[in-house]
Amino acid sequence: MEHSNTQTAVLLGVLALFIVFNVLRARRGKELFIRRIPGVDHIDEAIGRATEMGRPLLFSSGLGGLDIITLQALEIMSHVVRHAARLNTRVLVPVYGGDPPLFPVVEQVYREAYVAEGKPEAFNPDDVRFLSGDQFAYASGVMGLMHREKVAGTFLFGYFAAESLLLAETGQQVGAIQLAGTPQTDQIPFFVAACDYTIIGEEYWATSAYISREPVLLGSLVGQDWSKILIAIIILAGLVLALFYGPNNWFSLLWKI
Repeated sequence: MEHSNTQTAVLLGVLALFIVFNVLRARRGKELFIRRIPGVDHIDEAIGRATEMGRPLLFSSGLGGLDIITLQALEIMSHVVRHAARLNTRVLVPVYGGDPPLFPVVEQVYREAYVAEGKPEAFNPDDVRFLSGDQFAYASGVMGLMHREKVAGTFLFGYFAAESLLLAETGQQVGAIQLAGTPQTDQIPFFVAACDYTIIGEEYWATSAYISREPVLLGSLVGQDWSKILIAIIILAGLVLALFYGPNNWFSLLWKI
């Protein structure tokens, strides 16, 4: 057991070094490669379409509270709002009421996006809506907002459950271009079926690094990729050793035959 714990500690140390090393590389200006995420590339397309049509956008972070999933969604929201602010396009943000402290956080992130673009006077607090803390009441509120405002684009990023298809179908009904992403694997098929572009699997966590190019996020992402490669090599090496040198290796099996 002690031997196993030592091995684990050494491995964790190596993985941590990968992340720290790449963060330092990114901070020194090294261009770190991140694979293209097609869905994220279409954010500007959705914003441009809304601007041309003179209709607003809608961004929903789902049913999450102040957790890592929602914070990731807020990073994406900030990017969307900043781009929309440059084109004077509204972004409606319905906030789930199940975790009330989330509302001022969302409002502050929304406000800072306008400030970052040099347009603090364009910030409209009415575009951030506090809705019900009940799952389907929240979904009904978002669906009503889509219909009343005739949104031209919807962004569904965060924690979603059974209401995911309701929201996506409503977006289809109003003719919105839709981008979605969630770590909830059981909801991804609904988004794939009803949305134009879907962020799948670990791409959800890589999105903030992809769009912001922030050195810490980039370095962490690349360091994690290196870690996965190392773990895959260790697993393959262990498999090969077990096949050829384990108690039931191929040689012993062939000898028995």
